[in-house]
Amino acid sequence: MNNMTNLPEIEPSMIANNLTPFEPTHPGSLIREELEERKMTQARLAQQIGVSPSFLNEVVNGKRAVNTELALLLEAALGIAAHIWLDLQADYNMQIAKSDASFMSKLAHIRRIAAVL
Repeated sequence: MNNMTNLPEIEPSMIANNLTPFEPTHPGSLIREELEERKMTQARLAQQIGVSPSFLNEVVNGKRAVNTELALLLEAALGIAAHIWLDLQADYNMQIAKSDASFMSKLAHIRRIAAVL
């Protein structure tokens, strides 16, 4: 499945929707923005969804990942579908992996071996 946007006569790599962000955006920063828009504190959201304020703060600050359970809790509290939070986390994880030169070298090596088989 190709997720790239294509427009006639424009190189796909020059279309903003196809660009990889310079710095990956952790979904926690989007939780922070959502809370700011709603004028809600992290402590209030943490209490509402039944998690510790320190846990939520670690997610908001990009130190912990959004897992399935948290995504479902956020969906219930904020009305934003769980799959959106999980997709954002998966995109973030993918960007982090692709920015790891050692991992990308290992991946290239495996692809070379697989191409020979």
